[in-house]
Amino acid sequence: MDRSDGFRFEYRPGVLRYGTRCVEDLSDELAEQGFDRALVVCGTTVGDTPAVIDPVTEGLGNRLAGVFAETTPKKRLETAYDGVEALEARDADVLVALGGGSSLDVAKVASLLAGDDRSPEAVGRELAETGSISSPTGSTLPIVAVPTTLAGADLSDGAGVTASPASGLVDEPASGGVSDPRLMPRAAVYDPALFATTPKPILAASAMNGFDKGIETLYARNATPITDATAVRGLGLLDEGLRRLGRNDADVRTLEPVVRNLLLVQYGISRPGETTLSLVHAFGHGLTRTDDVQQGAAHAVIAPHVLRYLFDRVDGRRDLLAEALDVDDARDAADAVVDAVAQVRDALGLPSRLRDVDGPGPDEFPAVAEAIVADSFTANAPPGLDPDAAEIEAVLRESY
Repeated sequence: MDRSDGFRFEYRPGVLRYGTRCVEDLSDELAEQGFDRALVVCGTTVGDTPAVIDPVTEGLGNRLAGVFAETTPKKRLETAYDGVEALEARDADVLVALGGGSSLDVAKVASLLAGDDRSPEAVGRELAETGSISSPTGSTLPIVAVPTTLAGADLSDGAGVTASPASGLVDEPASGGVSDPRLMPRAAVYDPALFATTPKPILAASAMNGFDKGIETLYARNATPITDATAVRGLGLLDEGLRRLGRNDADVRTLEPVVRNLLLVQYGISRPGETTLSLVHAFGHGLTRTDDVQQGAAHAVIAPHVLRYLFDRVDGRRDLLAEALDVDDARDAADAVVDAVAQVRDALGLPSRLRDVDGPGPDEFPAVAEAIVADSFTANAPPGLDPDAAEIEAVLRESY
């Protein structure tokens, strides 16, 4: 076999549990894994919403140590430190991250910090200087993920984090990420009934983010036959499921196939030392690093334009993408894939222009383009594609 066909696939996922009202079995899952005291990590809204928080706390039963309902979309370093204080005060031995990606990210950062004996100020300096937080030599706290949005951060060993000068940990606003195989959730629990409690506009935006994970997994530089199989199957089913979600209420019946197929498109995409996330996610980071535009909305706008840019320069495995999206009978596979992605966006009622979201304007595009080029995910662009800032800026202007 040609060496170019070789690959190495190392993946360490946790237990996957899927099913309507499966959170009722949370205590059993924790018992199976040897955990006794769970701290639920969530946002204020989730913590104040009985339809979301009650099934989880009831499912944990006497293994519930407490609820830390203080996460925000900003994923603040100081919030993670508050979480560490909460878990220590309640003697928790596992974190149950409930809600969207921000709660899961804060839980992961708190897990990392729990084993770090450095001062918060030293960690803040490292984040400001390097854009990351190094893994501690001490142990991390295990995590169980209970997602309520469709962005797909739950089968990942990485997380985003920011810090503000108001925290006293940094002198200037800082952002970056953490990554450690120990941060992969020990279990991920997917209950369509909990997803159905999330407002449809939030679900729709997060769905675009999750959908794009499957798209990128196929054209990423480190694609493998294993992730090809799960992404192709998941995208084909998710495509129709998301169009149906756009037409119908976000009820359990509509969400069951969407949640189930989200598992497929993200299975294997986050592996020790690598990820299949690529150019679309790099654009998402660049567009949201200093502005309040929601990640899913940024993905909705930019994904068709990024794909067009990509296909104009490299093959990008367009035929496989066309097969996954059931447009492989089209005369031009690239055009058909771009159109199919745009149709999913439109079906979900998401924005199609940057000027329609609360994001950066044209004057900021040069700086945004530089950030996208420097983003670690850009290095995972398809073979033969080497984006530069001028090309990226042109894509931003075209999408405006």
